[in-house]
Amino acid sequence: MTRTLADWLAYIERLHPQSIDMGLERIRAVALRLGLGRPATRVITVGGTNGKGSTVAFVEAIARAAGWKVGAYTSPHLLAYNERVRIDGAEVDDAALVAAFEAVEAARTGAGAADAVPLTYFEYGTLAALWLFERAGLDLAVLEVGLGGRLDATNLVDADVAVITTVDLDHQDWLGEDREAIGAEKAGIARPWKPLVLGDDDPPSSVLRHAYAIGASAWRIGNDFFCEPVADAAGAQRWRWREVGYQIELPMPRLLAPAQLRNAAVAIAALRALDAALPEPAYAEGVLRAHVRGRLQRFERDGVEVVVDVGHNPQAARELAAWLRAAPARGEVHAVYAALADKDAAGVVEALAGEVAHWHLAGLEDAGPRGQAVDVFAQRLTLTAAATGARHADVAQALQAACARARPGDRVLAFGSFHTAAAALRWLGEARAPAPA
Repeated sequence: MTRTLADWLAYIERLHPQSIDMGLERIRAVALRLGLGRPATRVITVGGTNGKGSTVAFVEAIARAAGWKVGAYTSPHLLAYNERVRIDGAEVDDAALVAAFEAVEAARTGAGAADAVPLTYFEYGTLAALWLFERAGLDLAVLEVGLGGRLDATNLVDADVAVITTVDLDHQDWLGEDREAIGAEKAGIARPWKPLVLGDDDPPSSVLRHAYAIGASAWRIGNDFFCEPVADAAGAQRWRWREVGYQIELPMPRLLAPAQLRNAAVAIAALRALDAALPEPAYAEGVLRAHVRGRLQRFERDGVEVVVDVGHNPQAARELAAWLRAAPARGEVHAVYAALADKDAAGVVEALAGEVAHWHLAGLEDAGPRGQAVDVFAQRLTLTAAATGARHADVAQALQAACARARPGDRVLAFGSFHTAAAALRWLGEARAPAPA
């Protein structure tokens, strides 16, 4: 029987008893059976707590503007699994993914049931992406780490340049309770004598120690490269990227939020660390073209601005708050907040409390084992500014209520997880159409 993509996704979800089972032994064994080589001539791996997806988008857009054929592997997806694998700017189609899953399954099962290797959903998808990339004749593959770094499936590949965007508290059950422990896990994507680009002003000492121990050259923002806003002769806002002996002035990123300037700067540093000359116009074109769904994505409904963001931890919430201050709404801000059960929801509300006038809490009961009903969610926020917020069974109902309450000039911010953003985009009628080229 021929399986559709939906059949395959349902199958690989059931294949391993755990959704997360960190380690490289299983995926390495199947990769050997597949005969996987390098996915591209050059490889950049991007890890970090926040900003990974945007940084990948900047790297991809700049490299494509320079004429390179680029593959990008990101996760999770919002509206369709195909979003996770892009080749030359386009999401791969169902047929290509099905062919890749068939190849992975043949290698995974080997000679039969006794020889089969269990793979998680993410491991299976990573192997499929690498299989597709290797056959595409890519100049560059950009791989986004799924969780941590050292034991993540993407770390199967030796990167020419490793990137750590930020290090903050998230996924502590898997990565450790503090920034030092989490940094040590994320630093595992670095390779001996290869560049490690750091987008954190104050990276944990564990990251720097690991780089020193393996001979990786650390390129630190604010130390080895810099980004700073400037104004051109006409007074238009631009920004400057510079390092010793080189600088370039660029347009402001199309992606919103103050943090996107840093993400763009990190992407440029990663590409320059490849030691492959790119034409200067490619940097400007790529900065303008980079686009990611669910990162301060804006809509308008009857005079009300609706903004959708995947931010789901306190660091991301602080960046959201900074954007709300930098780009204030004419009216009030209504927050639609839904989070997974293992997130620091109180820390998120604390970061945003001063910028939000009205809270709408929503349940995520359809988000799997980490989902939660709205009443359970609200109980976790009893000592926060969101304690008196309206409660709604799901994100769609919360958005409906928030938009009904909002007046023209107000802003509705829907955020808290990829599940929240996906539900919001569906409610807003977003189709699966590819991002603008």
